[in-house]
Amino acid sequence: MTVSTYVNPFTDFGFKRLFGEEANKALLLDFLNELLPLESRIAELTFKSPEQMGDTQKDRRAVYDIYCQTADGTYFIVEMQKAFQAYFKDRTVFYSTFPIRAQAQKGKWDYKLSMVYCVAILAFEFENDDYQFYEEEEFPCDYLHEVQLKDQHNRIFYRKLKYIFIETPRFKKTETELLTRKDKWIYFLKNLEDFSEIPSILSEPIFQEAFEVARVANFDSIQLDAYEESLKNYRDLHNVVTSAVDKRVKEIIIRMIKRGKATLEEIAEDNDVSIELVIAIQNEIKRGFHL
Repeated sequence: MTVSTYVNPFTDFGFKRLFGEEANKALLLDFLNELLPLESRIAELTFKSPEQMGDTQKDRRAVYDIYCQTADGTYFIVEMQKAFQAYFKDRTVFYSTFPIRAQAQKGKWDYKLSMVYCVAILAFEFENDDYQFYEEEEFPCDYLHEVQLKDQHNRIFYRKLKYIFIETPRFKKTETELLTRKDKWIYFLKNLEDFSEIPSILSEPIFQEAFEVARVANFDSIQLDAYEESLKNYRDLHNVVTSAVDKRVKEIIIRMIKRGKATLEEIAEDNDVSIELVIAIQNEIKRGFHL
């Protein structure tokens, strides 16, 4: 398997290597602070269990990429979404309810809640269905979306729940156009795997640290095996998503695999696709990803 100089941050291993390890917490802290207004910047955070259970054993659980809390009680859900997923916005809203409900207290409680942020770094673009009633001039294409509850006069109704979505494919800035540290972080994430050396524009200490953490040559044998497996999974997913196969055909394949009444070879033959594609879809089902 061909491995670049630096880790692919859109893999599960790569994303958690950069932002999900205690030793590299300064990277996550700096990245999050660039997404926040000055008055909300954080000095310290603590990682929490990424697996959140429902109220009962029968309830659906949530498994985050990264889940953390600041000293003032603010919660952060940070996720890397590798490919388009049906009802992705619904899923994000659903996930945000777990840290909200977890704040409930027994006995007398005034319902005061801490702030919850959901940060999603996307390797795909949103579909335009939600914005179909807006002209392009009214709603210009942008790579970063900050979403809050607002009233009919566009005034913020509730400040303690905020969603931040970053559509990395829409980020088109070149190295010479990077004006802010936020620009640099998104440029770093979008292009990391393609770098063979550190660009001069990213020579600041925090990025020097990030490049060192992301350097594949620094991995031990166990880490390298884990990364290669994660990279294979990512490439399988990429092959599925970029396949010319109609979405309807993919849905049929998913249903046939779940029923378990046909072999993978039969599924491939019945739908006139390659066995490799069917295997890739099966692997994504096993990992809990639904196309």
